[in-house]
Parts: sequence; C-alpha cells; structure tokens
Amino acid sequence: MEIINSFFLEISSLQRALILALGISFFWLLEGIIPFRILSYNKFKHAITNILLTVTTILVNFSLAFLIVKTSDFVYVNKIGLFTYLEINGVTRFIITLLILDLVGAYLAHLVQHKISFLWPIHAVHHSDKSVDTTTANRHHPIESFVRFFFTLIAVFISESSIAMVFLYQSISVAFSQFNHANINISEKFDYLMSFVFVSPNMHKVHHHYKMPYTDSNYGNIFSIWDRIFGTYMNLDTKDICYGIDDNYNDENNFWKIIKRPFRKI
Repeated sequence: MEIINSFFLEISSLQRALILALGISFFWLLEGIIPFRILSYNKFKHAITNILLTVTTILVNFSLAFLIVKTSDFVYVNKIGLFTYLEINGVTRFIITLLILDLVGAYLAHLVQHKISFLWPIHAVHHSDKSVDTTTANRHHPIESFVRFFFTLIAVFISESSIAMVFLYQSISVAFSQFNHANINISEKFDYLMSFVFVSPNMHKVHHHYKMPYTDSNYGNIFSIWDRIFGTYMNLDTKDICYGIDDNYNDENNFWKIIKRPFRKI
C-alpha cells in the first residue's frame, strides 16, 4: 500500500497522460482483433475527433489540479473529513475512499447531468457518438470536464482523500471507462457476472442506447453497485442496442461542430 501511495503522490502530469494514452492504444488495437460489432465508420477520423476532445479534458483537469491539492490539505489540516470521525485506517479506509470518490465523482456527477435540463445538452456531446468505441470514453465537452471536476472536489472533501488517492482513483477510473466503452467482444457470461460489482462493457452499452429509458440508466463508471442500489440499473439485449441520440442532429465527427452542439438553436 505504501509503494502505491508513494508512486501516485509523486506521479507527474506526463506519467498520468501516458497512462491514459496507453489505455486508449491498448483497447483501440484490441477492438480490431476481437470487435463486438463491425462499425461502418472511419476509425481514424473518429479517433482524432474524440482524442481532440480528450485533450480538452486533460487541459481542464491539469489546470485545476491545484484545487484538489488545496482541498485535500484543507480537509486534513482542519480535521473535517469523514475519517476524522471514524476510527478506520489501512485497507478498509482505502476501499471506502475509493467507493466515495466513485459514488460522488462519477456516479452522482453523471446522474446530475442527465437530470438537470441545462446540463444535458453539454453531456449530450458524449452520447452523440454513434460509433461507440474506447475513444468515446473521454469524448466530453470542456464544460462537462468542469462539472465533473467540481464533483470530484466534493468527493475529496467528504472522504478526506489524499492527493495520491485521488490520482490513483482517476487512473483506475480512466482505465475502466476505456474498457467499458471499448468495442470488444467478451464472454457474455463473464460480462454478466462482472456486472454485479463492476461496470462491464455490455452493461455500459445499454446506457448509450438512443432510446429512453435506457439512456437514463447504468450511470456507473467503476462500480456497478450504485446503479443496483439506487435503482438505475437496466438490461437490454446487446443486439437491440443502437448508439447515439434521437434528436436528428448529426455532428459528423466535426470537432468544432461538436463544441458548438450544446448552444445550437433547436
């Protein structure tokens, strides 16, 4: 545990970016070997567009990283976090912190963007992808990156998380997001069993179905337990899944058109 904490305490921005790049590269290549669905699209053009949007996410997160450090230090110095009142340490504290970061920073942040009307057009950039693959994982509008960062700060405040723990969580979160968006074919039985604890690819594919109520389900990123606990879990035969949004708007994988998407006249 100390080795992991030490590594992520001293991890550089370059190393964090490298983890993201390696994950995308691995699953992007794996999609070509064992594809779940043969997608009729220009894989390179699609990847470039989504990677440009990923760059905006990286810029937002890296430019605001100092706020996480300040929040983590503030909670520690003032002894106002969750673990100040609980005599829990070691592995148990590690697991609970990871759960809180995922619940607030991922599940709740995602749920809110579906339920609050003015946030949905921004989050719709992610759902507008009609060819979901591993590059879709970080296809977020820059404004959404700010929203998600805000929820991460809340999670840090509640959990009394160290900066090392936040960076570890974000690395795991990125890897899981790339995995559960990836267009890879894995055993349905394994996928099903996995979905009782973790978000599996088939489970998350349901979330990208263009029709309600499936679009408003399966919000989790790492742990699927939140969807099961809060009643937002849904299942759908993968053969029936059709990606995208039913709004008759085609962004044509055009970066600038995607950026302007939330502000277009309807």
